Amino acid sequence: MMQVALAQVAAVDWGKVFGTAIKVLLILVLAFVIMRLGDAAVERFFNNWNKLGPVDGRRAQTLRTLLKSGLRYTVYFIAMVTILNLFGVRVEAILAGAGVVGLAVGFGAQNLVRDVITGFFLLLEDQFAVGDYITAAGVSGTVEEMGLRVTRLRDFGGELHIIPNGQITQVTNHSRGNMRALVEVGVAYEEDLDRVTAVLQQVCEQAARDMADIIAEGPHVLGVVNFGQSDVVIRIIAYTKPMQQWYVERELRRRIKEAFDRENIEIPYPRRVVLSMSGGERRDQVSGW
Repeated sequence: MMQVALAQVAAVDWGKVFGTAIKVLLILVLAFVIMRLGDAAVERFFNNWNKLGPVDGRRAQTLRTLLKSGLRYTVYFIAMVTILNLFGVRVEAILAGAGVVGLAVGFGAQNLVRDVITGFFLLLEDQFAVGDYITAAGVSGTVEEMGLRVTRLRDFGGELHIIPNGQITQVTNHSRGNMRALVEVGVAYEEDLDRVTAVLQQVCEQAARDMADIIAEGPHVLGVVNFGQSDVVIRIIAYTKPMQQWYVERELRRRIKEAFDRENIEIPYPRRVVLSMSGGERRDQVSGW
């Protein structure tokens, strides 16, 4: 039996075995070098991108990881196919079987593929970033997390909305550029509009000084925009930093109310007249205009 084993060992073409082993080793070394060079090229690409303009760190990290992973898996696949060819394995049959399986899986994972592709372009085009307040897929909220498959939004009620990226066909970003703050105030028809406008202008100028860190432009008194049933409506607008427009509107309303109280400017409000009969006597309770 020992003689049989020695005969089998002697029959092996050791030159071919060592040659194949060296080729496999060279392929692995070459794959490692290509991956290192590819990683360096990706890092250099993002470093040059940062020099051209600021890039959101989370978005840049996601794209960097995505490119590195794609390169790594591509190199692994090519190296594996090449090594299998060295050992005489029919790679064509394996690829054909994998193609059939991949086609079947592809039909069942269309939504997943669509989500991933859409997520990639959302990141690449920088349509929104973490911390932005957006409206997408019929939902509004602050972006808490961006992924290749889903985006997570937190609305003002505290509810977390998880949206597949494939459902995001239109995005409204409320955090890019200055936002408009709009306030409309009604005054009685009997008031002097020039005097009212002057008071409002003083309020706006003081508000602009006090909130200069969040107000980018204005506030401006546009003038009369409507005649109501019991009031003349005057509009005021300002442009603020993102997500500060609601605070500016609330503060302007508070300041306007205080200024009107000081200047005895009337803001009309609904009133009622109640008639009651008690012991044959009529008592009037007036609450109205």
